[in-house]
Amino acid sequence: MYKIEEGKEENTILIPATLDDHFPFLRYMFCSKGYFCVPLDEDLEFQIRQEGLKYSNHDICYPYVLMVGQVIRALNSGLYDTSKTFILMPTAGDSCRGACYIGLMKYSLEKAKFPEVRVMTINVRHVRDDIQLKINLDTAIRGLFGLFYGDMLMLLVNQTRPYEVKKGTVNKLRQEWIDRLSEDLKSGKNLTLVKLKKNMQLMAESFRDVEKTDEKKPIVGIVAEFYVKYCSLGNWDVVKYIENNGGEAHVNGASWYGLYYIDSHKPEKFGLERAAFEFVKKLISHYQNVMIDILRSNGFHCLNNYRTLDENSRQHVNHNLKTGDGWLLGAEVVDYINCGINKVLCIAPFGCMANVCAGRGLYPHLQREFPGSNITVVETDSSSSKLNYFNRVEMLLKLGK
Repeated sequence: MYKIEEGKEENTILIPATLDDHFPFLRYMFCSKGYFCVPLDEDLEFQIRQEGLKYSNHDICYPYVLMVGQVIRALNSGLYDTSKTFILMPTAGDSCRGACYIGLMKYSLEKAKFPEVRVMTINVRHVRDDIQLKINLDTAIRGLFGLFYGDMLMLLVNQTRPYEVKKGTVNKLRQEWIDRLSEDLKSGKNLTLVKLKKNMQLMAESFRDVEKTDEKKPIVGIVAEFYVKYCSLGNWDVVKYIENNGGEAHVNGASWYGLYYIDSHKPEKFGLERAAFEFVKKLISHYQNVMIDILRSNGFHCLNNYRTLDENSRQHVNHNLKTGDGWLLGAEVVDYINCGINKVLCIAPFGCMANVCAGRGLYPHLQREFPGSNITVVETDSSSSKLNYFNRVEMLLKLGK
């Protein structure tokens, strides 16, 4: 599962699973002459969790337990030269516990007898610049394409697969698009903004043409901390569960988080760095609008663009909450309801302080603000009951029928 390509002798970068639908593209953002990137995709949750608990404090946030468990299992597999292996830990770099992941991972690696394995980070908050993975123009361009290809594919797959007539058609089409687009990202060819728009249009048309049933299934909007939102390991494969039990899961795209992060973390003082933040925000905002227009014109749905989501949530959500996923959690709940999706599943990983402050304390208020909605909160943790978790998901699916 973790094996690198034949003939590769570069340094290896292992990335714990986070963005399931985006990493098939984003992995090429980090590949260079000196590095070969391997996103970890093992999904044996029980084994990973047990391994993670050996090398972390039991009171640490659940995402870290899974990340370190996945990393240690990969290193123990013997597939990597540990003297040439790095662990990449992306971090928000704010007061969220994610800012501690670098030091925690070093401690866990030493405890697991892998002190030679080095930890790298990627963030825009100047957290440990000495081990920062450098971002150049080529890296940034591949990242932009990977972001939107991942968003587009995730939204299309989740809205088409529950209704496919021939089972397996959508997953096959998904893999075809991954293979096709990965070639461009790997070679660095066809990475023009005109091509980005054209490919998104072709993707939408291909999924639109999949033969589908006329069923009307309940749609469940998923709101969560970044890791458990986009990683099936962290949310216990809740999208698959919802689909297998007669529903459609909607996970909002990562470009909304990217814009929220830029807004929340840009430097207060005007200068070159702030100008760079503003430029990237305008670029992502523009192509997010393009993506939304393509989706809707082909019969698909999604939340409103970032600017509208931001403005429409201000009377319900305190936008001073900027730690971790902050006010975006409540804003997505509000926008789901405004878009007619009244079933919202809010997943909170144990130990996520930002989620507790900005999410769990807010959801009851939003339930009162929108009495016709159904907002259900579930928690993932190494000691949580999966039975109780999925019972609440099942209850949400049946509510309002």
